[in-house]
Amino acid sequence: MGKKTDKLGKAEYYEKLAPLELELNDMARWLQHTGQRLLVLLEGRDTAGKGGAISAIADTLNPRQCRIVALPRPSDRERSQWYFQRYVPHLPAAGEIALFDRSWYNRAGVEHVMGFCTEAERAAFLKQAPTFEKLLAEDGILLFKYWLSVDQDKQEERFAERQQDPLKRWKLSAIDVKAREKYEDYGRARDEMFKATHTRHAPWTLVDFNDQRRGRLTLIRDLLDRLPDHQVPEVLVDLPPLGHAPRKERFTGALKPIPPFR
Repeated sequence: MGKKTDKLGKAEYYEKLAPLELELNDMARWLQHTGQRLLVLLEGRDTAGKGGAISAIADTLNPRQCRIVALPRPSDRERSQWYFQRYVPHLPAAGEIALFDRSWYNRAGVEHVMGFCTEAERAAFLKQAPTFEKLLAEDGILLFKYWLSVDQDKQEERFAERQQDPLKRWKLSAIDVKAREKYEDYGRARDEMFKATHTRHAPWTLVDFNDQRRGRLTLIRDLLDRLPDHQVPEVLVDLPPLGHAPRKERFTGALKPIPPFR
């Protein structure tokens, strides 16, 4: 990795995030206005910060327009399908944003390193992925692929935090524990994946996520800068005076609200 920068504090992070959130909402209006489709793939090692980056993008957007795609392990039926088939229904329609928390690149990473696919299946994937993505780009989908990079010392810190924090233990799996011993294997798999799938129509963008807050800001800034000018006049909904005194919500019959939390 390059030269480390000082870790960004929480207050400064939210101060810098606020104007980006406004721009993200401008982007969402532009997508609705133009009917463009935005597809963002976030890949990286365990603990890199994919979920946090996706939340930073999606938190202030309309969830009906901005969808997060985090697929579980494939079913037996899905394993018998063409590999890309299970991902196609989740591609964005006109005006939509689809944020993939891992994607079809599972095959080139965790499936390959952990032995969940054959070498022939991985080879087929590396051959087909550029063609699949070229079809998406030719159909007009705006496709962005980000790799969130993290050094192993930071990865170990985050694994330990997950183990100690009862609210984060769900993030730590037996596969994660096994993957700790395969850091170099994952690096080789990543490099082979980049060599086969870093194309003119769907290039990879690397973002340093050793500092997750700074990484989120960097990723969002890059995404916004690579889109066309997305300023669309905002149509404000008129909110006239109520016309009467505010009323309390009233209930009839036996149903009553439960006592408030104390």
